[in-house]
Amino acid sequence: MTTIRTEKKEDIDAVRQIHLAAFGGREDESRLADRIRESAGFVPELSLVAETSGRIEGHMLISKAELVDGQDVEDTLVLAPIGVLPEAQGRGIGSELIREGIRRAGQLGYKLIFLIGHPSYYPQFGFKPAVDSGLVLMQFDVPDDVFMVLELTEGELVRLAATRKEKYGELKYPQTFFA
Repeated sequence: MTTIRTEKKEDIDAVRQIHLAAFGGREDESRLADRIRESAGFVPELSLVAETSGRIEGHMLISKAELVDGQDVEDTLVLAPIGVLPEAQGRGIGSELIREGIRRAGQLGYKLIFLIGHPSYYPQFGFKPAVDSGLVLMQFDVPDDVFMVLELTEGELVRLAATRKEKYGELKYPQTFFA
């Protein structure tokens, strides 16, 4: 039985190992998680671990970013990083983490979650290409179909489109993602 819960301080080393293993020894994701924890954009309730029989097997982090429309700036959320130990992949742990993160983000009153991710995986959770809603990402050079948004508050994307001052709204990842 896998339990999804809020990350605790004593989980941090295990979380680092998860991201290292999940990403073939690359340290980018584990370092990103560390930087986010130390930033103003950290939302402790949205740093989740998957625990099975006392072992941490997965981690997902949703943190704050900004949605910019001309001079107007609104807080929003981004999902990254997410990782599951290779030997635990294929059991739905990543999906459980994402669903719980979405549920919690909605309970906390957030309206949107953005991500850069695989276009055939994330739509099952309700994510869709952000460009279809007039939202762009200038900080990363990625195809339109991998920059996605999930509406947590029904009608939020329509509201943004109706009140937009600029041609496009722009998601801005915090500097934490670039350190």
